Amino acid sequence: MEKTHIFHFAVAYADTDAEGIMYHGRYIEIGERARSNWSKNIVIPDGDTGFVVRELNIKYMHPLLLNDEFTVETRPVKIGAASMTIEQKFVKDNDICAIMNITIAYLGSDMRPHAIPESILKAME
Repeated sequence: MEKTHIFHFAVAYADTDAEGIMYHGRYIEIGERARSNWSKNIVIPDGDTGFVVRELNIKYMHPLLLNDEFTVETRPVKIGAASMTIEQKFVKDNDICAIMNITIAYLGSDMRPHAIPESILKAME
């Protein structure tokens, strides 16, 4: 898996508010889609729950508008024993429009934090 994953997206009418500005909640949905695309080669061991979102923070800098084409740049910025922080930048024409940081925790079958399996860490290299 690449260090930084690039996901392309275009703002559609359904993504916007009455002023044609991308609705703030859509950043979370698009970010999730980009993370799913980034992690599609990761296999969760049988019985484990896998990753769950523990914390999410978004900083909005420039609005995205109807028909804007942009990319979501996804990369891990901190990997701990049982959690990982992922940074996602929403970029249009080399301008950062928003930055989202997500901390995800790895849960075992008992729904408690467990060490991230080595197979997952290797798949991310």
